[in-house]
Amino acid sequence: MSEIKSYKDLLIWQKGIDIVCMTYKLVSSFPKDELYALSSQIKRSSVSVPSNIAEGYGRQSTQSYIQFIKIARGSLCELETQLLVANKLDFINDEKLFLELSNQIIEESKMINSFLNKLETSK
Repeated sequence: MSEIKSYKDLLIWQKGIDIVCMTYKLVSSFPKDELYALSSQIKRSSVSVPSNIAEGYGRQSTQSYIQFIKIARGSLCELETQLLVANKLDFINDEKLFLELSNQIIEESKMINSFLNKLETSK
């Protein structure tokens, strides 16, 4: 395993960035009247995941880091919920991308939980 020199080396941060890119691509086809509503909320929650991972890393305190990772996990749950709502409202045109993004969210959730467990046992 390589040494972690930056939050950018963390797989959970890298996957978070991938999720953001997929999310932006998915919501680009939402109805225009959703631009400042659900679409905007979905984008914000997706960006919150890697942002909180990075911010927690920068705090240089394990307890603070744990708190920010938990916030990232919450944002991921928020994103998943919002995407399910968008799907039920028939805003999602690319079912393949939606399923791929859903799978990435599940994988990211597992990775975050594992990372949290490691952080909590190392304190």
